[in-house]
Amino acid sequence: MVKRNRQRGRPRSLDYVPPFIERNIPYFDFCSVEQLEAIEAHVDWLLAEVGVEFRQDPKALDILRAGGVDVQGVTARFPDGLARKLCATIPPEFTQVARNPQKTVRIGGRNQVFAPAYGSPFIYDLKNGRRYGTIADFNNLVKLVKDLPYLHHSGGVLVEPCDVPVNKRHLDMVYGHLRYSDKPLLGMITAKERAEDSVDLAKIVFGADFMQQNVVIMGNVNMNSPMMIDKVASEAIQVYCEANQAIIVAPFILGGAMGPVTTPAGVAQALAEAMAAGAFSQLVKPGAAFVMGNFLSSMSLKSGAPTFGMPEPVMSNYMIGQLARRLGIPLRCGGSLTAAKICDAQAAFESADSMHATALAGANYVLHAAGWLEGGLAMGYEKLILDADRLGGYQRLLSGITVDRNSLAADAYQEVPAGGHFLGCSHTMANYQTAFYDAQMSDSDSYEQWQENGSKTAAERAYERMKTMLDEYEMPAMDVAIDEAMLDFIGRKKAAMDDAWY
Repeated sequence: MVKRNRQRGRPRSLDYVPPFIERNIPYFDFCSVEQLEAIEAHVDWLLAEVGVEFRQDPKALDILRAGGVDVQGVTARFPDGLARKLCATIPPEFTQVARNPQKTVRIGGRNQVFAPAYGSPFIYDLKNGRRYGTIADFNNLVKLVKDLPYLHHSGGVLVEPCDVPVNKRHLDMVYGHLRYSDKPLLGMITAKERAEDSVDLAKIVFGADFMQQNVVIMGNVNMNSPMMIDKVASEAIQVYCEANQAIIVAPFILGGAMGPVTTPAGVAQALAEAMAAGAFSQLVKPGAAFVMGNFLSSMSLKSGAPTFGMPEPVMSNYMIGQLARRLGIPLRCGGSLTAAKICDAQAAFESADSMHATALAGANYVLHAAGWLEGGLAMGYEKLILDADRLGGYQRLLSGITVDRNSLAADAYQEVPAGGHFLGCSHTMANYQTAFYDAQMSDSDSYEQWQENGSKTAAERAYERMKTMLDEYEMPAMDVAIDEAMLDFIGRKKAAMDDAWY
């Protein structure tokens, strides 16, 4: 077995890390069938009687009317279970092709894909502290994610490059993903033309004809909860679906602010909003790849601050997982979420509780699986490294276990006498490299050994790992003509507009 370089984030105990997780353990079903049916009935009522507003997008309203939706003003109501019928054409799973075919992922079904945190304006590391993100930080993060094997997806806005004009930074970010990584990626969505530019850049790399038959780029957009899809979301759905690419639409609900304080009501609202978006995607293009997002969190009713890792969001993950499986469509949930400002105990326990629920609930695409700090306001370099290390443990857990002659170790008992030990027996020697997950960022040495090695905290070890990985980074190969075509496209686009900083 080839031992890989631990300093580049590669596992020593595994020769091959699958590009995504094929789940082989049961789901955790939190609600009874009767409870789920009651929630679904409430969802149908919300969609038929309350409705969802589609604002500032007359084309979206026309599409809805043509599909039999009751549109009054900007409010769309879905009578007689229409939204559920429309969602029936959403593929239960689909493939997103990566630039490197060996890193292609399967989203939906029993598959699970981990992606890094998304959308933070600030970046944090031990040396430089908290500051606004730059394009250099963005590209560094892309490079790190490329070499972290348990992050299966390059993600999207790893950090906002605040040193690049707002109306131009989407070009640099999509280029960064396509050039510095060969994993699958998210495109941009903040305006229609930015979504179109993302798709066009993907066409340069993958080819327009190939994209007519294959998903190579996804958009990820939030709804404007409660019960509203704004122009940014509806146009993003149209751009990606019309191009035969995938779209993730996530209601963004803080209980007590953008939704009721009670968990069943929040889950029902999230499902209603997501189903409205899913139904709309199928009216744009029947059979378009769609992922139902879920971001349902609690908040402090004393201060108004969002809270993470609390029992109510954990329960909502389990509940939305059951409801998504009953609906038969792929699900996106959040991952290692925390309100902590640095990699401390709060960050550890809140992230662990959030991620564990997401994993057991069966989320097919886990955004924010690594790097999230400060309620999403900051991306942490050290947090990214530490979270990604834990994701390897989740990959081992979700992959299940094999029970056969070798795993039951009958021969070992014949070799080792009573009162003996298994350390040097033939079975141990044959299995020791793959028997246990090798958590590279955990220090299991004695106290004295830890002191001799500098008494480093987990964050300090992660900072060192990050620096070494960047020093040893190798850019994935790309045809020079393709790179030049992307740069030419970006140059022409930037030259055609003045800088805008808001």
